[in-house]
Amino acid sequence: MVVPFMTLYLTQSMHYSIAQAGIVMSIFGAGAICGSLIGGKLTDKLGFYRIQLFALLLGGIMFIALGQMHSYPTICIFTFLLSLMNDAFRPANSTAIAHYSKEENRTRSYSLNRLAINLGWSVGGAFGGFIASRNYHLLFWIDGLTNIGAALLLRTVLSPARNTATPHKQEQTSTDKRDSAYRDVPYIVFIVLTILFAYTFFQFFTTLPVYYVKYMHLSETFVGFVMALNGILIAMLEMVIISNLEGKRKSLHYIVFGVLLTGLSFVSFNLFSGAKLLAVFAMILATGGEMLSMPFMNSYWISRSANHNRGQYAALYSISWSAAQVLGPGTGAELAERFGFNFLWWFIGGICAVISIGYYQLEKYSR
Repeated sequence: MVVPFMTLYLTQSMHYSIAQAGIVMSIFGAGAICGSLIGGKLTDKLGFYRIQLFALLLGGIMFIALGQMHSYPTICIFTFLLSLMNDAFRPANSTAIAHYSKEENRTRSYSLNRLAINLGWSVGGAFGGFIASRNYHLLFWIDGLTNIGAALLLRTVLSPARNTATPHKQEQTSTDKRDSAYRDVPYIVFIVLTILFAYTFFQFFTTLPVYYVKYMHLSETFVGFVMALNGILIAMLEMVIISNLEGKRKSLHYIVFGVLLTGLSFVSFNLFSGAKLLAVFAMILATGGEMLSMPFMNSYWISRSANHNRGQYAALYSISWSAAQVLGPGTGAELAERFGFNFLWWFIGGICAVISIGYYQLEKYSR
């Protein structure tokens, strides 16, 4: 609930400027980079179970603490700490999915995990919009308590003492895969392209909600509905789509088309008129792009990793999204304030066109 409404919370409830809100979201991204690096390193050393458990517990505590901060400096500090704790979870979680799945159903396994996330996102978005219109601070309490609840559920169901499928420590098997993700040149190119894609995608949850409210004059409740629509469509359609596509073409092939759809969703704000219908239409396009790109991005990075270095690969992939979160909100908000939102949507669309060409060239190189 907190992240999609953070910019609205800072601008509407705390009365900071769009640029200041963008800086806070960039700080969130900086904490996420540090958290992903630490989480990936510790996952390869200590195993995915322990890292997930402590990240959920500490992240829940930090959500509650952030909601009690009122001055801008303390909001920035606690946002960084929250993101640091929270994003240490991601490499461990990605490694866990790879461990519990098989190679032939790995993309569907990541899609199933995304389905769970988006069910939570759809409920959180709709319910969060309702709560935000009345009391923003309750969002922090609910997010914090659900994180702590998830940690307790993880310990109850998947602890090594209670589930034989969970290893006591990370496997260290020999393999013919590359030893280090940082020396895997095609993967580094993939990460750079993913940073650019994530930069565009994060505008949906940082600058776009402000555009909805201030320029399209949509209510916070309707903004919550549009956010929830993303999760609902993914829950209904993604597993069906992935089941029909998995194994038929290389992952990068689908990513190219997903990125193009995402770019078109932003450009649609400059091409069409309307308010509610346009917001819904753009979200449908963006969701289609997300469903074609993100599950196959996970498949690509996991295909290049092995048991002993999976944390490294997962960390770099998480960092690509975190780095975009550093760059995206601040620069997106700055571009919108200086040149207007129309310029920003054309700019994002152009970046998506360049990214799709990059993924296409990477696919050709892979062949």
